[in-house]
Order: sequence, then C-alpha cells, then structure tokens
Amino acid sequence: MKRVMSIQDLSCLGKCSLSVALPIISAMGIETSIVPTAVLSTHTQFDGFHIRDLTEDMKKVKDHWQKEDFKFDGIYTGYLASAKQIDIVIDYIKAFSRPNNLVIVDPVMAEDGKLYTGFDSSHPSHMARLCSKADIIIPNISEASLLLDMDYPGEDCSQEKIKEMLVDLSKLGAKCSVITGVHFDNDRLGFIGFDSNTGDFFEGSTKEVKYRSHGTGDVFASVFTGAVLNDYSIRDALMLAAEFTCRCIDDTAKDEDRRIYAVNFETQIPWLCEQLKKAN
Repeated sequence: MKRVMSIQDLSCLGKCSLSVALPIISAMGIETSIVPTAVLSTHTQFDGFHIRDLTEDMKKVKDHWQKEDFKFDGIYTGYLASAKQIDIVIDYIKAFSRPNNLVIVDPVMAEDGKLYTGFDSSHPSHMARLCSKADIIIPNISEASLLLDMDYPGEDCSQEKIKEMLVDLSKLGAKCSVITGVHFDNDRLGFIGFDSNTGDFFEGSTKEVKYRSHGTGDVFASVFTGAVLNDYSIRDALMLAAEFTCRCIDDTAKDEDRRIYAVNFETQIPWLCEQLKKAN
C-alpha cells in the first residue's frame, strides 16, 4: 500500500484541511500519515474558535519519523500559517524526498485577490520558496498572482492570461503548474495546467454550480493527490478531482439543512470509490 504524508491544520469540527484529506485519501486506498500544523476547535468560519499552534511539535514529529526511517510515496501540503512552518515543511521535503515520490503543494493563502486574514505581505514570497521544491503546484488564480507578485487579474481573466501565468509559475521550479478556478464558456469551471518538461498545456472543466462552500479547494487537492498516487495521469487526476468536487458542491447546495460546516463530501465517497474500481 502506498503512503502519503499530508501537512496542514486539523479542525475538530468542520470539513477542511486534514479533516478532509485524511478520510478522502484513505478511502482511495492510500495510507495517509498526517502532520498537524495546528489543532482548531472548529474551522475558521465559526466565531470564537480555539486554536493550538503545533509549529514546534512539527520538528519533533520529523525527527522521530527520520529515526524510524519511514518512507513516503508522496508529500502533500496545504494551509501553512507562517514562514516558520514553511521552513519546517521544506525540511520535511529534504528529509523524506526520494527519486520516485511526489511533492504536491497547494499554496493555500488567498481568494478573490486577497490574502487570508493573518498573513502579511511577505507570505507569498515564502510560499514561492516552498513551491520551488514541489513537483506539482495547484494554486487558484489569486494565489498564482501573489506567487508571481503581479496585479490580480480577476476571476474572469482570459485563458491566454492564465497560460502566461502558468509559464511564469513554472520558473519557480515545479515540473507541473496548474491554476484552478478557471472560467470556461457555457458556465463551466475548471483548470489549466502546464507541463514544463514538454511545454504542453492541458485543461478540463465541469459545470459550474453557483454555490460557494468552505473547504472545496481542500476536497479538490485531496482527490487529486489520491488519484495521482493511484497512477492516474495528472490531467485525469485533476479531472476526477473536479468532477468529485462539483458533485459535492451540488449536493451541498441542495441540502436544506446545510450550515457552515463546509462541503458535503461524504455523500460522494461511494461514487469516488466506484470511479477508482473502473479505472483499475
């Protein structure tokens, strides 16, 4: 059985980050080892949440794992709260990278052209350092513009602009750069990617569900990670992630009892497992 390491925060209630990555990737048949960067009583859409920062504990986990000589087929990073945490994650990559494992970085830090609360203007440059260590990066449009230190082009920017950004992102060092949340004709939403080894672009899309929910990016990144480690091509893994996320958002939009817990990914796990069976 393959094993992936996921480094991000853990919410005790609310579906995002590790509370999404662990069940989804495990359901896809990949052993999922977690490095919590912080533990929160709820995700940050709730008021008054309690948080315990685990930055110093991250180092101790790494040291123990190195002592035990654990091996990983992939390293997947999500939300990281500080430059110090990013430095520690880079140390993890140096310690556990090996010839055939994959490093996937979701540079979670912004939406709608703005950094998340708690990040200062230097954070994108630190995240760019982490992206330089990755095999695959999957920013949204806001995150891509911040990584490139350029003006935010807006969510409806042209596909030509997205491709220009992807070429520039590849100069950070990742073998494959993907921008998510790209608008296509006929009310479709998807991704465009760039393979720096071949110079080829690729894309995919699903219908756009006009409903916003917390944690959709984490759902997408988790399915993508699980699919790549199940030997899907990068484009096919992205397409599976897009279709799964679309189905989850659609379910959530139709749920009269929905709250701010985040997207209802659990209802679509059987569908996801069925797709994996068909692929095999």
